[in-house]
Amino acid sequence: MSVPDSPAVGPSYAGDITPQQAWELLSDNPEAVLVDVRTEAEWRFVGVPDLSGLGREVIYIEWNRTDGQRNEDFVTDLLAAGVTPGPRPVVFLCRSGNRSIGAAVAATAAGIAPSYNVLDGFEGNLDEHGHRGGTGWRAVGLPWTQS
Repeated sequence: MSVPDSPAVGPSYAGDITPQQAWELLSDNPEAVLVDVRTEAEWRFVGVPDLSGLGREVIYIEWNRTDGQRNEDFVTDLLAAGVTPGPRPVVFLCRSGNRSIGAAVAATAAGIAPSYNVLDGFEGNLDEHGHRGGTGWRAVGLPWTQS
């Protein structure tokens, strides 16, 4: 699997990868982890990535709370979930690939690297009609479930 050799945005995180590249990285590297940084409401009502085919589970830690306030305990929550500094790749996913950049930057600053952002996130960006779903994890056919 090919991942960026240098950061796409700067030295603040390892770079941006497509949903397909994220899946390849998770499939090829048993040490890699996926952290979904959306809100609990998004996990419950929109759906979540499914890594059961890889024998692993997604780690769920909100970057922002449901009220929009930043989760000031984000790095502490990562550490408590076992996502600690070391060489294993960490892949961050949000709705459209925006919040997960902040998560990747914060993780990298805490020594948790390499940290990647998934472009287009879980649902993708808005299309010309203001709808999501044309790009992102779900749209490219990667495994996911909904409660």
